[in-house]
Amino acid sequence: MADFVDKAKHKAEEAGGKIKENTGQATGDRDLEAEGRGDQTSSGLKQAGDKVSDAVENVKDAFKK
Repeated sequence: MADFVDKAKHKAEEAGGKIKENTGQATGDRDLEAEGRGDQTSSGLKQAGDKVSDAVENVKDAFKK
């Protein structure tokens, strides 16, 4: 199962990305804005991996019963 700490890190990365993107928009810094979107994308992929990992573990657990 995806570790709770990893899930929290991935959510924090997403939040940081949103902050960067919004700051970039507010200041007109397109590089910061793009970096924020990239962080959010990366975080989203990691979170999807967490969900897959959890699903695999649930299937394994179902066969153990």
